[in-house]
Amino acid sequence: MKTRIGILGLGGVGGYFGGLLAKAYAENDTIDIVFIARGKAMEVIAESGLKISTDEGETTVFPTVVSNDPDVIGKLDYLICATKTYDIEESLDAIKKCITKNTVFLPLYNGVDASERISTLFPDNEVLQGCVYIVSMIAAPGVIKKIGVYEKLFFGSDSASVYRMKALQTIFQNAKIESYLVDTIEETVWEKFVFISSLASATSYLNQNIGEIMENASSRNLYVSLLNEITMIAAVKGLNLPNDIVMQTILKLEKSPRDATSSMHRDLLAGRKIELSSLTEFVVNEGLKYEIETPTYQLILDKLAKHENN
Repeated sequence: MKTRIGILGLGGVGGYFGGLLAKAYAENDTIDIVFIARGKAMEVIAESGLKISTDEGETTVFPTVVSNDPDVIGKLDYLICATKTYDIEESLDAIKKCITKNTVFLPLYNGVDASERISTLFPDNEVLQGCVYIVSMIAAPGVIKKIGVYEKLFFGSDSASVYRMKALQTIFQNAKIESYLVDTIEETVWEKFVFISSLASATSYLNQNIGEIMENASSRNLYVSLLNEITMIAAVKGLNLPNDIVMQTILKLEKSPRDATSSMHRDLLAGRKIELSSLTEFVVNEGLKYEIETPTYQLILDKLAKHENN
């Protein structure tokens, strides 16, 4: 029996890691890589493959299947989910025919509530938790651009089958994906969330990239205020994050490319819908739930929500 892995969402994350899988298993008799795409991206990939551009050069890969038709996609053993967070329910509903009781989900979204939302839709399935660190984006339909060398994928679960997770880890490692199967995945996902939520909120609110935030005292202060608010919530939730999480996150940012920004800021500049609900509003709501003040997050939410509604 073939192992069939679906990639739902071919943006910076799904396109890049899905591309590495497609490249590794192009001639493989035991593993199928299925790209679930639509519109122009589907047409381009079906005709001329998915192009991945990095600092080292370009490579073009072809999945086993690229389609948005559940009958063509077929049944899936693993489903790597990497759409925007506001598309979780709709995108999964469109392919529910492809999901069996044995399908294992690996969400690679920007927020921290995806696993819970997927489990609500598919209560009998194993839903892992996961996150990635990478700077990558869609350069054009069917073209993914990755900046810098940093790429890491973390996943795990405290309840899913260890056998199925180890099998997936082997699949990743054979595709030269730097992946880590971790026991304390909730902490790992929240560590990333502290990084991405504060960065997305600050860059979008200030309309500045990483370098501009680091070099401007008031921008940096706003960013640090966000870090203090979100890490306080993590602490009250009982998550065992590093004591120096704020300093670690600032150092992570200082190592990032100066001209890089968050995907939410890029979407805002392009006039697209933004992941405000998962990246900013979620923190405000958690603050209300745990009675933690989040004035900086609230300030940003108020401004960006106006933009969303215009």
